[in-house]
Amino acid sequence: MIASFALALALQVAQPQTSPEAAPAAPPVQRISASKIILVGDSTTAVIGGWGPSFCADHVTSFLACVNLARGGRSSGSYRAEGSWDLALAEMSAPGYAATYVLIQFGHNDQPGKPGRSTDLATEFPENLRRYIAETRERGAVPVLVTPLTRRQFIAGQLQNDLEPWAEAIRRIAAETGTPLVDLNASSAAAVQALGPSMSARFAQTPPPPAVAAALLTGETIPASTGVAQPAVTPPTQAQINAAAEPLGQARTTFDYTHLGKEGADFFAALVTRDLITAVPALRRSLVP
Repeated sequence: MIASFALALALQVAQPQTSPEAAPAAPPVQRISASKIILVGDSTTAVIGGWGPSFCADHVTSFLACVNLARGGRSSGSYRAEGSWDLALAEMSAPGYAATYVLIQFGHNDQPGKPGRSTDLATEFPENLRRYIAETRERGAVPVLVTPLTRRQFIAGQLQNDLEPWAEAIRRIAAETGTPLVDLNASSAAAVQALGPSMSARFAQTPPPPAVAAALLTGETIPASTGVAQPAVTPPTQAQINAAAEPLGQARTTFDYTHLGKEGADFFAALVTRDLITAVPALRRSLVP
Protein backbone atom coordinates (compact mmCIF):
# COMPACT_ATOMS: atom_id res chain seq x y z
CA MET A 1 0.00 0.00 0.00
CA ILE A 2 2.79 2.36 0.94
CA ALA A 3 4.68 1.43 -2.22
CA SER A 4 1.58 2.12 -4.40
CA PHE A 5 1.04 5.49 -2.79
CA ALA A 6 4.68 6.41 -3.35
CA LEU A 7 4.43 5.42 -7.03
CA ALA A 8 1.28 7.52 -7.56
CA LEU A 9 2.89 10.50 -5.89
CA ALA A 10 5.95 10.16 -8.09
CA LEU A 11 3.85 10.02 -11.24
CA GLN A 12 1.93 13.16 -10.19
CA VAL A 13 5.12 15.06 -9.58
CA ALA A 14 6.41 13.93 -12.96
CA GLN A 15 3.38 15.45 -14.83
CA PRO A 16 4.17 18.87 -16.37
CA GLN A 17 2.34 21.67 -14.57
CA THR A 18 0.27 23.98 -16.83
CA SER A 19 0.36 27.60 -15.76
CA PRO A 20 -2.27 30.22 -16.72
CA GLU A 21 0.36 31.94 -18.84
CA ALA A 22 0.68 28.86 -21.02
CA ALA A 23 -3.06 28.69 -21.89
CA PRO A 24 -3.92 28.94 -25.61
CA ALA A 25 -4.38 32.52 -26.77
CA ALA A 26 -7.88 33.65 -27.78
CA PRO A 27 -8.39 34.12 -31.54
CA PRO A 28 -7.77 37.67 -32.71
CA VAL A 29 -10.80 39.95 -33.02
CA GLN A 30 -11.89 40.40 -36.63
CA ARG A 31 -12.18 44.07 -37.55
CA ILE A 32 -15.42 45.05 -39.24
CA SER A 33 -15.11 46.36 -42.78
CA ALA A 34 -18.04 48.76 -43.27
CA SER A 35 -18.79 51.17 -46.09
CA LYS A 36 -20.98 54.27 -46.40
CA ILE A 37 -23.47 55.72 -48.86
CA ILE A 38 -24.21 59.45 -48.90
CA LEU A 39 -27.34 60.67 -50.69
CA VAL A 40 -27.11 64.13 -52.29
CA GLY A 41 -29.97 65.78 -54.15
CA ASP A 42 -33.38 67.46 -53.94
CA SER A 43 -36.75 66.64 -52.38
CA THR A 44 -37.29 63.58 -54.57
CA THR A 45 -34.38 61.99 -52.67
CA ALA A 46 -34.86 63.70 -49.29
CA VAL A 47 -36.90 62.72 -46.25
CA ILE A 48 -40.64 63.49 -46.53
CA GLY A 49 -41.13 63.36 -50.27
CA GLY A 50 -38.32 61.27 -51.70
CA TRP A 51 -37.14 57.68 -52.18
CA GLY A 52 -34.12 58.12 -49.90
CA PRO A 53 -35.73 57.21 -46.56
CA SER A 54 -37.00 53.86 -47.85
CA PHE A 55 -33.63 53.15 -49.46
CA CYS A 56 -31.73 53.77 -46.21
CA ALA A 57 -34.28 51.92 -44.08
CA ASP A 58 -34.92 48.83 -46.18
CA HIS A 59 -32.21 48.30 -48.77
CA VAL A 60 -28.86 48.44 -46.96
CA THR A 61 -27.32 45.92 -44.59
CA SER A 62 -25.75 46.77 -41.24
CA PHE A 63 -22.36 46.86 -42.97
CA LEU A 64 -23.40 49.89 -45.05
CA ALA A 65 -24.06 53.21 -43.32
CA CYS A 66 -26.59 55.39 -45.17
CA VAL A 67 -26.61 59.17 -44.72
CA ASN A 68 -29.33 61.18 -46.46
CA LEU A 69 -28.14 64.76 -47.06
CA ALA A 70 -30.66 65.57 -49.81
CA ARG A 71 -32.51 68.88 -49.32
CA GLY A 72 -35.91 69.92 -50.65
CA GLY A 73 -35.98 72.51 -53.42
CA ARG A 74 -32.25 72.45 -54.16
CA SER A 75 -30.61 72.45 -57.57
CA SER A 76 -27.10 71.46 -58.58
CA GLY A 77 -26.16 75.11 -58.06
CA SER A 78 -28.03 76.10 -54.89
CA TYR A 79 -27.05 72.92 -53.02
CA ARG A 80 -23.43 73.98 -53.25
CA ALA A 81 -24.04 77.71 -52.73
CA GLU A 82 -25.86 77.24 -49.42
CA GLY A 83 -23.15 74.97 -47.96
CA SER A 84 -24.95 71.61 -48.11
CA TRP A 85 -22.19 70.22 -50.31
CA ASP A 86 -19.65 71.13 -47.62
CA LEU A 87 -21.52 68.83 -45.23
CA ALA A 88 -21.34 66.04 -47.79
CA LEU A 89 -17.60 66.59 -48.22
CA ALA A 90 -17.14 66.35 -44.46
CA GLU A 91 -19.02 63.04 -44.43
CA MET A 92 -16.77 61.74 -47.20
CA SER A 93 -13.72 62.60 -45.10
CA ALA A 94 -14.87 60.66 -42.02
CA PRO A 95 -12.28 57.94 -41.28
CA GLY A 96 -12.87 54.26 -40.68
CA TYR A 97 -14.91 53.25 -43.72
CA ALA A 98 -13.63 50.79 -46.27
CA ALA A 99 -15.31 52.77 -49.05
CA THR A 100 -17.69 55.71 -49.40
CA TYR A 101 -20.17 56.11 -52.24
CA VAL A 102 -21.97 59.37 -53.07
CA LEU A 103 -25.26 59.17 -55.00
CA ILE A 104 -25.94 62.52 -56.71
CA GLN A 105 -29.39 63.32 -58.15
CA PHE A 106 -30.33 66.78 -59.46
CA GLY A 107 -32.49 68.15 -62.26
CA HIS A 108 -35.92 69.06 -60.90
CA ASN A 109 -34.92 72.45 -59.57
CA ASP A 110 -32.35 73.11 -62.28
CA GLN A 111 -35.21 73.57 -64.73
CA PRO A 112 -36.29 77.08 -65.81
CA GLY A 113 -38.73 79.14 -63.75
CA LYS A 114 -37.10 78.82 -60.32
CA PRO A 115 -35.22 82.05 -59.51
CA GLY A 116 -32.05 81.47 -57.52
CA ARG A 117 -32.10 77.77 -58.34
CA SER A 118 -32.40 77.28 -62.10
CA THR A 119 -29.20 76.48 -64.00
CA ASP A 120 -28.42 76.56 -67.70
CA LEU A 121 -28.82 73.07 -69.15
CA ALA A 122 -26.09 73.51 -71.76
CA THR A 123 -23.40 75.03 -69.52
CA GLU A 124 -23.96 75.35 -65.76
CA PHE A 125 -25.71 72.05 -65.11
CA PRO A 126 -23.06 69.77 -66.67
CA GLU A 127 -20.25 71.84 -65.18
CA ASN A 128 -21.80 71.52 -61.71
CA LEU A 129 -21.95 67.75 -62.12
CA ARG A 130 -18.32 67.59 -63.23
CA ARG A 131 -17.29 69.51 -60.10
CA TYR A 132 -19.27 67.19 -57.84
CA ILE A 133 -17.61 64.19 -59.46
CA ALA A 134 -14.09 65.64 -59.25
CA GLU A 135 -14.40 66.76 -55.62
CA THR A 136 -15.90 63.43 -54.57
CA ARG A 137 -12.96 61.59 -56.09
CA GLU A 138 -10.51 63.99 -54.44
CA ARG A 139 -11.88 62.79 -51.09
CA GLY A 140 -11.29 59.18 -52.09
CA ALA A 141 -15.02 58.50 -52.44
CA VAL A 142 -16.89 56.99 -55.40
CA PRO A 143 -19.43 59.26 -57.17
CA VAL A 144 -22.58 57.72 -58.64
CA LEU A 145 -24.82 59.86 -60.85
CA VAL A 146 -28.59 59.36 -60.62
CA THR A 147 -30.93 60.75 -63.29
CA PRO A 148 -33.97 62.62 -61.89
CA LEU A 149 -37.11 60.77 -60.86
CA THR A 150 -39.86 61.36 -63.42
CA ARG A 151 -42.89 63.46 -62.66
CA ARG A 152 -46.22 61.70 -63.03
CA GLN A 153 -47.88 64.13 -65.47
CA PHE A 154 -50.01 62.87 -68.36
CA ILE A 155 -51.68 64.25 -71.47
CA ALA A 156 -54.07 61.91 -73.30
CA GLY A 157 -52.67 58.99 -71.35
CA GLN A 158 -49.05 59.69 -72.32
CA LEU A 159 -46.45 60.50 -69.69
CA GLN A 160 -44.93 63.98 -70.09
CA ASN A 161 -41.35 63.29 -69.04
CA ASP A 162 -40.15 66.89 -69.08
CA LEU A 163 -36.97 65.92 -67.20
CA GLU A 164 -35.62 63.81 -70.06
CA PRO A 165 -33.23 66.57 -71.32
CA TRP A 166 -31.65 66.78 -67.87
CA ALA A 167 -31.47 63.00 -67.65
CA GLU A 168 -29.74 62.87 -71.02
CA ALA A 169 -27.21 65.49 -69.90
CA ILE A 170 -26.43 63.34 -66.85
CA ARG A 171 -25.98 60.25 -69.02
CA ARG A 172 -23.48 62.12 -71.18
CA ILE A 173 -21.49 63.33 -68.17
CA ALA A 174 -21.45 59.80 -66.71
CA ALA A 175 -20.07 58.40 -69.96
CA GLU A 176 -17.57 61.24 -70.37
CA THR A 177 -16.17 60.90 -66.82
CA GLY A 178 -16.47 57.14 -66.39
CA THR A 179 -18.90 57.59 -63.50
CA PRO A 180 -21.36 54.84 -62.51
CA LEU A 181 -24.93 55.72 -63.51
CA VAL A 182 -28.30 54.84 -62.02
CA ASP A 183 -30.80 55.82 -64.71
CA LEU A 184 -33.77 56.41 -62.42
CA ASN A 185 -35.44 58.69 -64.95
CA ALA A 186 -35.65 55.91 -67.51
CA SER A 187 -36.78 53.21 -65.08
CA SER A 188 -39.30 55.43 -63.27
CA ALA A 189 -40.73 56.78 -66.54
CA ALA A 190 -41.25 53.26 -67.87
CA ALA A 191 -42.93 52.16 -64.64
CA VAL A 192 -45.20 55.22 -64.41
CA GLN A 193 -46.25 54.96 -68.07
CA ALA A 194 -47.08 51.29 -67.59
CA LEU A 195 -49.20 52.03 -64.53
CA GLY A 196 -50.98 55.01 -66.07
CA PRO A 197 -52.32 58.20 -64.45
CA SER A 198 -54.68 56.74 -61.85
CA MET A 199 -52.51 53.88 -60.64
CA SER A 200 -49.33 56.00 -60.44
CA ALA A 201 -51.24 58.58 -58.36
CA ARG A 202 -50.91 56.09 -55.48
CA PHE A 203 -47.26 57.13 -55.23
CA ALA A 204 -48.16 60.65 -54.04
CA GLN A 205 -48.07 61.70 -50.40
CA THR A 206 -51.87 61.93 -50.11
CA PRO A 207 -54.80 60.74 -52.25
CA PRO A 208 -55.80 63.06 -55.13
CA PRO A 209 -58.67 65.51 -54.63
CA PRO A 210 -61.93 64.42 -56.29
CA ALA A 211 -61.53 66.69 -59.34
CA VAL A 212 -57.99 65.48 -59.88
CA ALA A 213 -59.00 61.83 -59.48
CA ALA A 214 -61.75 62.29 -62.06
CA ALA A 215 -59.32 63.86 -64.54
CA LEU A 216 -56.84 61.04 -64.02
CA LEU A 217 -59.45 58.54 -65.16
CA THR A 218 -59.55 60.35 -68.51
CA GLY A 219 -55.78 60.15 -68.91
CA GLU A 220 -55.12 63.77 -67.93
CA THR A 221 -53.34 65.45 -65.04
CA ILE A 222 -54.58 68.84 -63.86
CA PRO A 223 -53.00 71.20 -61.31
CA ALA A 224 -53.94 69.67 -57.98
CA SER A 225 -54.29 73.06 -56.27
CA THR A 226 -56.84 74.53 -58.71
CA GLY A 227 -58.67 71.65 -60.34
CA VAL A 228 -58.35 73.46 -63.68
CA ALA A 229 -57.63 71.34 -66.75
CA GLN A 230 -54.00 71.41 -67.83
CA PRO A 231 -53.58 71.63 -71.61
CA ALA A 232 -50.39 70.87 -73.50
CA VAL A 233 -48.11 73.76 -72.54
CA THR A 234 -44.82 75.31 -73.52
CA PRO A 235 -41.83 74.65 -71.23
CA PRO A 236 -41.91 78.05 -69.42
CA THR A 237 -45.56 77.62 -68.38
CA GLN A 238 -44.93 74.04 -67.30
CA ALA A 239 -41.91 75.23 -65.35
CA GLN A 240 -44.07 77.66 -63.41
CA ILE A 241 -46.41 74.81 -62.49
CA ASN A 242 -43.49 72.68 -61.36
CA ALA A 243 -41.97 75.53 -59.35
CA ALA A 244 -45.21 75.94 -57.44
CA ALA A 245 -45.20 72.26 -56.58
CA GLU A 246 -41.53 72.24 -55.54
CA PRO A 247 -40.89 75.22 -53.23
CA LEU A 248 -37.53 75.80 -51.63
CA GLY A 249 -37.47 73.83 -48.40
CA GLN A 250 -39.04 70.65 -47.13
CA ALA A 251 -41.68 69.07 -49.33
CA ARG A 252 -45.24 69.71 -48.23
CA THR A 253 -47.34 66.72 -47.30
CA THR A 254 -49.95 67.11 -50.02
CA PHE A 255 -50.96 65.64 -53.33
CA ASP A 256 -48.83 66.49 -56.36
CA TYR A 257 -47.26 64.72 -59.30
CA THR A 258 -43.67 64.90 -58.09
CA HIS A 259 -43.21 63.93 -54.45
CA LEU A 260 -43.58 60.51 -52.89
CA GLY A 261 -45.52 59.03 -50.03
CA LYS A 262 -44.57 55.75 -48.37
CA GLU A 263 -45.77 53.54 -51.21
CA GLY A 264 -43.97 55.65 -53.81
CA ALA A 265 -40.79 55.82 -51.77
CA ASP A 266 -40.77 52.04 -51.35
CA PHE A 267 -41.40 51.45 -55.05
CA PHE A 268 -38.71 53.76 -56.40
CA ALA A 269 -36.15 52.89 -53.72
CA ALA A 270 -36.38 49.31 -54.98
CA LEU A 271 -35.68 50.52 -58.53
CA VAL A 272 -32.66 52.51 -57.34
CA THR A 273 -31.33 49.48 -55.46
CA ARG A 274 -31.75 47.16 -58.44
CA ASP A 275 -29.90 49.51 -60.77
CA LEU A 276 -27.23 50.40 -58.19
CA ILE A 277 -26.31 46.72 -57.86
CA THR A 278 -25.66 46.67 -61.60
CA ALA A 279 -23.87 50.04 -61.71
CA VAL A 280 -21.61 49.33 -58.70
CA PRO A 281 -21.08 45.56 -58.34
CA ALA A 282 -18.86 46.10 -55.28
CA LEU A 283 -22.01 47.08 -53.36
CA ARG A 284 -23.92 43.90 -54.23
CA ARG A 285 -23.29 42.14 -50.89
CA SER A 286 -24.28 45.23 -48.90
CA LEU A 287 -27.59 45.96 -50.65
CA VAL A 288 -30.96 44.28 -50.08
CA PRO A 289 -32.96 44.14 -53.36
